[in-house]
Amino acid sequence: MDGLAWPKSSVVHFSETFVICAGSVLFRRDAENRWQICVLHDHVGHTFVLPKGRKDCGETTEDAAIRETYEETGYPCKLLPCMMMTRAPPPNTNVVDRPRAMEGVTEPFAVTFRDQNGTKIIWWYLTIVNGEKEEGTQTASENYRSEFIASDEALKTLTFQEDRNLVHRALALVQSCYS
Repeated sequence: MDGLAWPKSSVVHFSETFVICAGSVLFRRDAENRWQICVLHDHVGHTFVLPKGRKDCGETTEDAAIRETYEETGYPCKLLPCMMMTRAPPPNTNVVDRPRAMEGVTEPFAVTFRDQNGTKIIWWYLTIVNGEKEEGTQTASENYRSEFIASDEALKTLTFQEDRNLVHRALALVQSCYS
């Protein structure tokens, strides 16, 4: 018996062929109330990147983003609610699947699919610092120096265009929600 196919293209990946990751664009305000973004300098790879990492079994992607951001930067943080376009429906509704502007969203603002030793799926969140920097939060394999820099400088400093695109969108969202 032949099975029916979905009308649009789709691909199935089994658990051993993908890894779920989460990361964030971490914000804070400087003394003049301007937005700054935390950038990681990877001393081994000589790159400037955003914090991200693998989700642990049983962990939500939101919790993974907060944990990975804290571990790699040393800064405690929380999700930053923002108005954004999303296809996620409001709670307890049955609405047409289409993008709509929603207030106070803490859903991912982006997702990345990378093909490297299988598929890596990275959910990206907006986060904001909610405590002082702590030392010794990185794992033994991590060798990052975290630094908050002006948002426009982050767009020039990040090594990879993908990260610059993420910061560009994150900054636009945050600036439209918080003056």
